This record gives sequence, structure tokens and C-alpha cells, in this order.
Amino acid sequence: MSEVKLAAETRTEFGKGAARRIRRDSKVPVVLYGHGTEPLHLTLPGHDLLLALRTPNVLISLDIDGKTNELAIPKAVQRDPLKGFLEHVDLLLVKRGEKVTVEVPVHAEGELAPGGNLLEHVLNALPVEAEATHIPEAVTVSVEGLEAGASVLAKDITLPKGTTLAVEEDAVVLQVLAAQAEETEGEEAVEGEEVAEA
Repeated sequence: MSEVKLAAETRTEFGKGAARRIRRDSKVPVVLYGHGTEPLHLTLPGHDLLLALRTPNVLISLDIDGKTNELAIPKAVQRDPLKGFLEHVDLLLVKRGEKVTVEVPVHAEGELAPGGNLLEHVLNALPVEAEATHIPEAVTVSVEGLEAGASVLAKDITLPKGTTLAVEEDAVVLQVLAAQAEETEGEEAVEGEEVAEA
């Protein structure tokens, strides 16, 4: 679990105009909330935050105005739909040792059984509960040799120590689908003739 330190500044201006000015200065408007505290409106350096968010469920250590340090994880990220830059980020306040529920990316490894089968990710991310300072970056599942019709359930996935499922054990995470057989040209021609006769 990686921890990224970022310098945060308290924000006093609000609204679209203020947000545009913040983004023009290469910063991102952020709201920090949790633990029953009043939401804290901050700005963070845009480029550093963008790099930090490349890691799923990254733990961010915030140095707020050089006075207080808080730990947070990303809860919601808004990006510009065309240019992809960060518009706004919601951060959830966490404490060391505290358990949090997050979604962890699921990575499949290995080759399916021969036959052109397809692997479907029913859940791209697995909901788990883990200590805020020990959130796994991802879980890896072996699909080696799985045949069409096989599925991997949440309970089949090996989780790191201290991490538990936050979803039904029987929830399907991955399943193997049979390859669709393509129709031959002869079959299509016959179907076309039947339509013409009717």
C-alpha cells in the first residue's frame, strides 16, 4: 500500500468561478469529510494528485496549511469528459488502524482452456474491508485451464491477511463464456430465401 504526501491549502472561495481560478493555477478543488467532522474545503496540486490517483485506493497524507496532518483515501473523482483533467475530488478521512470498505481491482492471469472461450469480468472491482493503511492495490485470480461455463466466486479469491470480503461469498466475479460460432454464408442464404418465400 503506497502512501503519498501532498501539501493542501484551505479553500475560502466557492462556486464555479472560484473552481475555474483554482484549476487555472494547476490546482484541484477537494472536499475532505468523514468521522462526523465538518467537511473541509481544500486545494491540492493538480499534477501530484493526478499521479497519486493512478494507484487505486491510494492513501494520501495531507499536510494542511503546514499545521495539521490527515490521512485520506479517494472517494469520488470528477474528470473533464473531453480533456481528462481533474475537476473535483472527494476524499474520505481515515485513521491508522481503522477498517474501511473499498473496491479493489480484479486482475485475471493464466490461459483459459483451448477453444476460443471468452472471460467476462462480472465484477471489475471486488468490494473488501481492510485497514486504511493496508488496502491491497489489487487481487489476482488464476483462470488457468477454465472451461466454458466455469465461474470464479468471491469466496474463491485469496485475499491478503487482514482483508475480508464486503460482498456475498457466492457473488460471481469472473465467468467463462463459450465462443460464439459464426454463421456460414450458406446458412445466411437459406435464411434469406425463407424470408422471401413468406
